[in-house]
Amino acid sequence: MGEREQDEARDVEAAKEEMHRLEEGDPPQKIEEWPEGRAKYLTYGGPEGTSGYDEGPTRKLGPSSLEHHEDGSVSIEGEKVDDPERYKGERIEDSEE
Repeated sequence: MGEREQDEARDVEAAKEEMHRLEEGDPPQKIEEWPEGRAKYLTYGGPEGTSGYDEGPTRKLGPSSLEHHEDGSVSIEGEKVDDPERYKGERIEDSEE
Protein backbone atom coordinates (compact mmCIF):
# COMPACT_ATOMS: atom_id res chain seq x y z
CA MET A 1 0.00 0.00 0.00
CA GLY A 2 1.43 3.33 -1.06
CA GLU A 3 1.60 6.53 0.95
CA ARG A 4 -1.46 7.98 -0.76
CA GLU A 5 -3.53 4.88 0.02
CA GLN A 6 -2.36 4.97 3.64
CA ASP A 7 -3.36 8.63 3.94
CA GLU A 8 -6.75 7.82 2.42
CA ALA A 9 -7.27 4.93 4.86
CA ARG A 10 -6.35 7.17 7.82
CA ASP A 11 -8.78 9.87 6.63
CA VAL A 12 -11.60 7.35 6.28
CA GLU A 13 -10.90 5.89 9.72
CA ALA A 14 -10.85 9.38 11.28
CA ALA A 15 -14.21 10.16 9.62
CA LYS A 16 -15.70 6.92 10.98
CA GLU A 17 -14.46 7.78 14.46
CA GLU A 18 -15.98 11.27 14.20
CA MET A 19 -19.36 9.80 13.23
CA HIS A 20 -19.15 7.24 16.03
CA ARG A 21 -18.60 10.03 18.59
CA LEU A 22 -21.56 11.92 17.11
CA GLU A 23 -23.78 8.82 17.33
CA GLU A 24 -22.92 8.30 21.00
CA GLY A 25 -24.70 11.53 22.01
CA ASP A 26 -27.90 13.16 20.84
CA PRO A 27 -28.15 14.05 17.15
CA PRO A 28 -27.21 17.66 16.32
CA GLN A 29 -30.12 20.10 16.28
CA LYS A 30 -28.61 22.56 13.80
CA ILE A 31 -27.14 21.81 10.41
CA GLU A 32 -23.96 23.67 11.38
CA GLU A 33 -23.37 21.08 14.12
CA TRP A 34 -23.16 18.16 11.66
CA PRO A 35 -19.69 17.06 10.55
CA GLU A 36 -17.67 18.54 7.75
CA GLY A 37 -15.05 16.87 5.59
CA ARG A 38 -15.15 13.12 4.97
CA ALA A 39 -17.51 12.43 7.88
CA LYS A 40 -20.16 14.51 6.11
CA TYR A 41 -20.48 11.73 3.55
CA LEU A 42 -20.92 8.85 6.01
CA THR A 43 -24.40 7.64 6.93
CA TYR A 44 -25.58 8.44 10.45
CA GLY A 45 -26.09 5.06 12.12
CA GLY A 46 -23.65 3.25 9.85
CA PRO A 47 -24.02 1.80 6.36
CA GLU A 48 -27.51 0.86 5.23
CA GLY A 49 -28.51 -2.69 5.99
CA THR A 50 -26.45 -3.12 9.17
CA SER A 51 -29.44 -2.43 11.45
CA GLY A 52 -33.03 -1.26 11.24
CA TYR A 53 -33.97 2.41 11.47
CA ASP A 54 -35.57 1.88 14.89
CA GLU A 55 -32.36 0.29 16.18
CA GLY A 56 -29.00 1.88 16.93
CA PRO A 57 -28.27 5.61 16.70
CA THR A 58 -30.98 6.36 14.11
CA ARG A 59 -33.71 5.69 16.69
CA LYS A 60 -32.70 9.06 18.20
CA LEU A 61 -33.90 10.80 15.03
CA GLY A 62 -37.53 9.89 15.73
CA PRO A 63 -39.93 7.10 14.82
CA SER A 64 -39.51 5.57 11.37
CA SER A 65 -43.26 5.74 10.74
CA LEU A 66 -43.43 9.52 11.29
CA GLU A 67 -44.98 11.38 8.35
CA HIS A 68 -45.33 15.11 7.71
CA HIS A 69 -48.44 16.01 5.69
CA GLU A 70 -49.04 18.98 3.36
CA ASP A 71 -51.67 20.43 5.70
CA GLY A 72 -49.05 20.72 8.47
CA SER A 73 -50.26 17.71 10.43
CA VAL A 74 -47.99 14.88 11.55
CA SER A 75 -48.85 11.21 11.96
CA ILE A 76 -47.06 8.26 13.53
CA GLU A 77 -48.12 4.77 12.49
CA GLY A 78 -51.04 6.34 10.61
CA GLU A 79 -52.44 8.17 13.66
CA LYS A 80 -52.37 11.97 13.67
CA VAL A 81 -50.54 13.39 16.70
CA ASP A 82 -52.13 16.00 18.99
CA ASP A 83 -49.13 18.35 18.93
CA PRO A 84 -47.47 18.31 15.47
CA GLU A 85 -45.11 21.13 16.47
CA ARG A 86 -43.33 18.68 18.78
CA TYR A 87 -42.14 16.75 15.72
CA LYS A 88 -41.06 19.69 13.58
CA GLY A 89 -37.57 21.13 13.58
CA GLU A 90 -36.36 24.46 12.31
CA ARG A 91 -36.61 24.88 8.59
CA ILE A 92 -33.32 24.29 6.81
CA GLU A 93 -32.86 27.09 4.33
CA ASP A 94 -31.49 26.40 0.89
CA SER A 95 -27.80 27.18 0.81
CA GLU A 96 -26.66 30.13 -1.25
CA GLU A 97 -24.00 28.98 -3.64
